[in-house]
Amino acid sequence: MDGIMGKRDFQGRPDGVNSSLEILDGGEAVSNDRLLESLLRNGFSPDSAAEALGVDAKTVERWISKGRTPYPKHRRAIAALVHESENYLFPDAIDAERRTELAEAEVVKIFPHRSLIPAELWSRLLRDCSERIDILVLAGLFLAEEPAFAKTIKTKVKQGLSARMLFGDPLADEAVKRSGEERLAVGTVPARIKNALALVEPLTGIDSVEIRFHGTTLYNSIFRFDDEMIVNMHVFGQPGAYAPAMHLRRLPMGDLFETYMSSFEHVWSNSDAADFSRIRA
Repeated sequence: MDGIMGKRDFQGRPDGVNSSLEILDGGEAVSNDRLLESLLRNGFSPDSAAEALGVDAKTVERWISKGRTPYPKHRRAIAALVHESENYLFPDAIDAERRTELAEAEVVKIFPHRSLIPAELWSRLLRDCSERIDILVLAGLFLAEEPAFAKTIKTKVKQGLSARMLFGDPLADEAVKRSGEERLAVGTVPARIKNALALVEPLTGIDSVEIRFHGTTLYNSIFRFDDEMIVNMHVFGQPGAYAPAMHLRRLPMGDLFETYMSSFEHVWSNSDAADFSRIRA
């Protein structure tokens, strides 16, 4: 058990080293750490999972201990059972060509500039979201300034929504440098971050809402609403509003959505709880 539950990723889940069928030098199959942990985290033992899936308990044991890959119908059922993607649980189940096709299918639309994303799309994503909102930005002032943003989150957390928000630390070197990198006046980016934080600060202290500061060099801003996402790819020399953006929809075996969520988790794990008093000092 120690070997199975050892290394973990940035969500506290086992990392991908032993994620599916791998063969050691001696020819021994490696266990599927991710599947075991996901079952346990959702309250399932191999026996109870087998009962829920309508398969023999020994079959589930082989999926775990020998890293066997289930048939597609069982992969879909397991993913639904433990609230994970098939790609996370069984990343080697499909070949590279099919992965590429799935990634293309995850892209709903590409916008040449984030500013061209219709306001109706942002409103729908926020309105229809019921489980998770994850936001990674430097400032994200355009969203924080939306009157319905904070109000909708306050309402939805009462209905079971959880929200995680990562804002750039306005006192960090990365935020200071970003103004020049985007050809803006000195201090523009830190000022925009502070303005955005002033608008979201009322959300602090609300259960299921977490706000943190990060000091990373941000390559993409990420706006995750349940199984949909807007990714704003940053371009050196241009503000985020003028950089391209993608609208993604998560597919069970897709890689693209999961790649950006992995990036979010990296930043989240290296961020600090928001200290609003420090930036007002």
